[in-house]
Amino acid sequence: MDKIYLDHNATTPVAPEVLHIITSVLRDQMGNPSSVHSMGRSARVLIDEAREQVASLIGASPSEIVFTSGGTEANNLALLGVALGARTGHIVTSQVEHPSVLNPCRQLESLGFVVDRLRVDELGRIDLQALENCLTASTLLVSLQHANSETGVLQDIEKIGKIVRKKGVLFHTDAVQSAGKIPLQVQDVPVDMLSLSAHKLNGAKGVGALYLKKGSPDLFSPLSGGSQEKKRRGGTENVAGIAGFGKACELAQKHLVSQKCRSSLRDHFYQLVSDLIPGVEIFGDLENRLPNTLNLGFEGVEGDTLLIGLDMAGIAVSTGSACSSGSGLPSPVLTAMGIPYDKINSSIRFSFGWSNTTAEIEKAAKILAETVSLNRTGTFADMSNKKLMKSL
Repeated sequence: MDKIYLDHNATTPVAPEVLHIITSVLRDQMGNPSSVHSMGRSARVLIDEAREQVASLIGASPSEIVFTSGGTEANNLALLGVALGARTGHIVTSQVEHPSVLNPCRQLESLGFVVDRLRVDELGRIDLQALENCLTASTLLVSLQHANSETGVLQDIEKIGKIVRKKGVLFHTDAVQSAGKIPLQVQDVPVDMLSLSAHKLNGAKGVGALYLKKGSPDLFSPLSGGSQEKKRRGGTENVAGIAGFGKACELAQKHLVSQKCRSSLRDHFYQLVSDLIPGVEIFGDLENRLPNTLNLGFEGVEGDTLLIGLDMAGIAVSTGSACSSGSGLPSPVLTAMGIPYDKINSSIRFSFGWSNTTAEIEKAAKILAETVSLNRTGTFADMSNKKLMKSL
């Protein structure tokens, strides 16, 4: 059975060029980058080159890049690093953040910090006036994502950054889902910290980075050890993963223009699905979103049932954030958007990548229509069957 992978927001296939570098480093570069001998220096060169490549993707200076074990650690380093360094204060985030932001905020609340979580509207966008009203003299940090992993909705981080900077507050954004998919240059956005992850842009799992703007206050390091990463993140570096991350960022930068192809695939898929299946609903802002993401609701069918049916047919999709799967709870993101439970329960996320083809998209749409028709109950059941039969 041919597999069709439509879950690129969960993770992406490792690009062949990235895999080549990773395997080459694992095979040929055994040195510890902290060692002063030639093999150690060779490993250090690989890290330095990757730091330049990662920095180039977002228009940063290499010295502003701190390598981590992934986006989760980068988010934790930003939040805990600022808060624990200050020991007390106020943090602003939103209700639709990734768990790697929301859970550290809960930890900080247990330590006495005050955390405000901004609401979003039915399109998944925060109210900029509410943000401005929320900032106080004790506000240490605002942490708001650039792109939502479930809906693809983009927040206006340029306007957010201007509001936050005017108040003299630090601004962190989780750009794990947006980096490499849309242009993002830190010199154009008033951001102090920005999180990245390799496996979201065709690198390997287990490596990420935090952009830390030059001149920002020193962060308290939750991961204490050696003096790696200028004492901002202890532990021997993942040389192979970092080298692959650098190559992935280089490729992403070259292929940014082709992201229009992803939006074409996304829009083509949605049109096919809308033609084949009655009662399809799209969740999130249609104008301000990632070019590769669709979150769709299919009334009368449970999302988990659809997911299993599609999986059995060889199609990989998701019912929400991969990091929240298995919780048994309705999507916190769609809940925050005010979407009724029955619609949340019918939702599926489709996220496309560079490896997807038009033929795959068309096949997936047809299989989806068949799966919905087989499992649907209620008002749209007969309509689904008639529409599907007409298309055959």
